[in-house]
Amino acid sequence: MSRPLGSAAELERRRRRAVEAINGGESPEVVARTFGVARASVYRWLKLSERTDGLAAKPHLGSARRLSPKQHQRLEALLLKGAKAHGWLTDLWTCARIAVLIQRHFGVTFHHDHVGRILRERLNWTPQKPRRRARERDENAIQFFKQVRFPNIVRAARQRNAHLVFLDESGYMLTPTVRRTWGPRGQQPILDGWDRRDRLSAISCITVSPKASRLNLYFRLLSHTVHGEDVVEYLKELKRTVGGPMTVLWDRGSVHIKSTVVRAYLAEHPEIVAEDLPAYAPEINPDELVWGWSKYGRLANLAANDTDQLAEAVIDELLYLKEHPELLASFVEKTELPLAV
Repeated sequence: MSRPLGSAAELERRRRRAVEAINGGESPEVVARTFGVARASVYRWLKLSERTDGLAAKPHLGSARRLSPKQHQRLEALLLKGAKAHGWLTDLWTCARIAVLIQRHFGVTFHHDHVGRILRERLNWTPQKPRRRARERDENAIQFFKQVRFPNIVRAARQRNAHLVFLDESGYMLTPTVRRTWGPRGQQPILDGWDRRDRLSAISCITVSPKASRLNLYFRLLSHTVHGEDVVEYLKELKRTVGGPMTVLWDRGSVHIKSTVVRAYLAEHPEIVAEDLPAYAPEINPDELVWGWSKYGRLANLAANDTDQLAEAVIDELLYLKEHPELLASFVEKTELPLAV
């Protein structure tokens, strides 16, 4: 028979009444039928009644002890220190590591699946792919650029009535960029694509107009690696398009600072001022997000038949960006560069 429902106190009263009935002369069989239990239970209650408090209520202990709200706050503070601060070699958190941390600091053992629920439901944390960052970075130089140099660059550009131009180069491979997709459990999707190194090179820039701060995107695709001559041709075309002086911000790649062709062109055109971004800091160039948005977002899992089809897809996505300046604005905002100075 199934165990009757009831609180611990109610079940205690039932046991005591059953024992009282037997002590009053009722047979164990009749008591068992009356209370809806097996005769073995009645005999066990009789035996327990011989001990002090043998029939007393035994509250259910419930599930394993949970962390309190204050302990959740302390857990997050511990996590924010990074895994290295707690003895691990890398600064990345896994559920298994966090389970060890919880047991170490709070004396509570959780399965790693439950740790995932704590992170999502209590701390509002999510699993994320880390963004790689070069150890060669100079954080002080980056902060100085953002807080001092860049505001000065913006003011100087406005005095010259010049467009700000965030410029960068990248490439699109014929081999697809594979990203997660949905499918039936246990049936891994298959993506057929060319395993070749055919590629397209691209130059693009996000421009900011000097007066209204309007944003625009200009790009060019190439069938070969970008050389200094390509950069010069791109700058010439861009100058004709925007129709005025420009301040170009780009990284310290050799195609920019070491190309004799580029240096010679800039020397002949003082209306174009080139400013180098800090080394190893791609996140402060909003044009970098053009590549991330298109390559790893919109064009992920694209298995083009050839570079012509790839070029059509790339052009479609970059034109979409050009037609949606609010997306370009979000790229600029993500850099945390102060345009309004």
